[in-house]
Amino acid sequence: MPDLPSQLAELLCTVRTPGDFCSAGSIAMPMPRIEVQGVGPIALPLLPIQAEQLVAVADRAPYGRGGETLVDTAVRRTWQIGPQRLTIEGRRWADSLAALAGRAAAGLGVAGKVAPELYKLLVYDKGSFFISHRDTEKTPGMFATLIVVLPSLHAGGELLVRHQGREVRLDLQCPDPSEAAYAAFYADCVHEVLPVTSGCRLALVYNLIRPGRGAVPKPPDYSAEQEALAALLQRWRQARAGADEALPEKLVHLLEHAYTPAGLSFDGLKGADAAAASVLAAAAAQAGCELRAALLTIEESGGAYECGPDEFEIVEVDDRVARLSNWQLPDGSAALEPDLPFLDAELSPPGSLDGMEPDDEYFQEATGNEGATFERTYTRAALVLWPRERRLAVLNQAGLRVTLPLLASLAGKWVASDGESPLWQQAHELAGHMLRTWPRFGDGFGQHHRTSVGELLASLARLADTACIDVCITMLSDPERSVSAGDIEPLLQALACLQAEQAAARIENLIAARARGSLAFCAELLERAVALEISPGGLAAAARRVVDSLPSGMPQRAEHFAEREAAVDSGCVVRLFGALVHIDKVLADHAAGHLLAWPATYGLDTVVVPALRSLCATEVLRSSTAVQTLRNAGLQHLRSRMAQPLAPPADWARSGAIEGRNKACDDFNRFLASPIEQAWSYKAAEFERSQVAAAIRQAGCDVDCRTDRRGRPYTLVCTKNQAGYERRSAQREQDLVDLALLQ
Repeated sequence: MPDLPSQLAELLCTVRTPGDFCSAGSIAMPMPRIEVQGVGPIALPLLPIQAEQLVAVADRAPYGRGGETLVDTAVRRTWQIGPQRLTIEGRRWADSLAALAGRAAAGLGVAGKVAPELYKLLVYDKGSFFISHRDTEKTPGMFATLIVVLPSLHAGGELLVRHQGREVRLDLQCPDPSEAAYAAFYADCVHEVLPVTSGCRLALVYNLIRPGRGAVPKPPDYSAEQEALAALLQRWRQARAGADEALPEKLVHLLEHAYTPAGLSFDGLKGADAAAASVLAAAAAQAGCELRAALLTIEESGGAYECGPDEFEIVEVDDRVARLSNWQLPDGSAALEPDLPFLDAELSPPGSLDGMEPDDEYFQEATGNEGATFERTYTRAALVLWPRERRLAVLNQAGLRVTLPLLASLAGKWVASDGESPLWQQAHELAGHMLRTWPRFGDGFGQHHRTSVGELLASLARLADTACIDVCITMLSDPERSVSAGDIEPLLQALACLQAEQAAARIENLIAARARGSLAFCAELLERAVALEISPGGLAAAARRVVDSLPSGMPQRAEHFAEREAAVDSGCVVRLFGALVHIDKVLADHAAGHLLAWPATYGLDTVVVPALRSLCATEVLRSSTAVQTLRNAGLQHLRSRMAQPLAPPADWARSGAIEGRNKACDDFNRFLASPIEQAWSYKAAEFERSQVAAAIRQAGCDVDCRTDRRGRPYTLVCTKNQAGYERRSAQREQDLVDLALLQ
């Protein structure tokens, strides 16, 4: 289907005359003074007591069959009062009625003057109805019927109007005393009034007449265009169902007139827009497509060049946001679709935004180091189409901010229905669209909170959607896909839905891809996977992947994130051995030996002993040979340090020295070694003082530094302390606790 948007535009450009076989709405207007012979003035909204009085003086309404006029309550059950028994007055009633008739005629596509001629007042009490029928031409020039439903409280009594295979259902309720509901339809349209279920429906019926000579207006006939549009949309729908990705997901047809957010509705469309919408609505329904009206908005910003006083030229567009919003349904109600992006390939006709003037444009003059900038906004109205079964694919264009909550809602409702609703299939379809377009780089990599992929997996686990779970976890084997420790819980829930062998294979692939750069994540995943119903042998391959990824030196940094090695902390060691002891004890022994072989990487004080505090708290882990190997190394290290004497300094001499080949550094080092000097001052410029202070901090000397700001230049004052002794004392206290735990 080459150039689908162009074909749509070509067909719609032939539909220029607005109007349809039926027109309806409500209009604010002053109510007339209505007086009925035998009853008197009628209060509006209609009072129940007056409804009874009207029925008492009214006649049974007849119907026509051929040349006969019959009364049969099985065909028509309602009451009528003829115009000769009515008086309708009001200072502004004539103008209001003329405006209402003109509005109704415009909705029928009739331009020029029309005259409303009162036919009768109809009273539909409870149980009243009128089966399908056509109105006869009651007077020369009559082309349509106008019904004005006056304010009253009632239920039921909907009007059904049919023409050329189409049907509209109108609920002409109007309890507000300042509004009247109306409907107009061509005389040859079949129509029906459904039974009134409560209250009383009061309606004035008028014949709409075209004064003067000439042909009586008829409904616009775009049946040929409608059929061509329906065929085009049907071909599009079938091609999209066949996964033809070359075709647009939706079509966005630009309207000719401008509409405000408050004024955009199908009823409020003007001229050719109204005609196109009417024909397209019928074609879309026939072809199984959904039609919406929406506001198209483009917001752009970027750099500008100031070429003169209050004169600017746009240099470059840095940011552009294009979206559809303010959705409206053909029945006049607001739709619940979220803001959606659109693509240029979806526009009909193609290039319809080219050369469009912005609605708002604002330039900001250059300030400081910042150049001039601009912001501008374009707004147009559009008709938007998509195949009915592709609605979830269209919603997926809104992104994860919309689809993740929607998927969670579908999953929750399906679970609440005990699996008896069709929501599972909808959720499965939506998840498939989400996975197909999942962003390569997402949120929260390396963090501990749950990311978007965790939210997705949580919903898939509730659905037990094994197909989508498998696709999602396979997708995570790409190390550039975002995942974090916060995602492990939903990941395990999802893995539990798979067969044990399949789950083990997915864990191995995931760890193989991520162990080098996310060792802590992989160790935690492996440890928690032990709780799944997977045999220890099933996780052995994944465990070997983790152990093989343990650094054999200081972790290497690389320009590409996936190639970097992750540092190993004590928590990672605890999780690793918590898994290895259950999966493969020989591999656990090998890992323990590896840690002890690289003391610079896995420091006894920074990694091994802190890990042993947790490992030795569990009997199963404590009794394993791997943990015993680490324990013995830790005990030897602690006992060796405990054997060293610990006493406060006997004088002011302190160990250490700072690096530097200048007099200040030499003087400081002599001061540091002096057993009698407690303080040292260095008067110098700020740059020189800061260099010395930085060298002292870097060397970790037992010295406090402060700046004396009296006089110029300022003075760096260094005072010796017992920080080294205090650190060793604190270490001794911790060593005693650790020895008691490990022994």
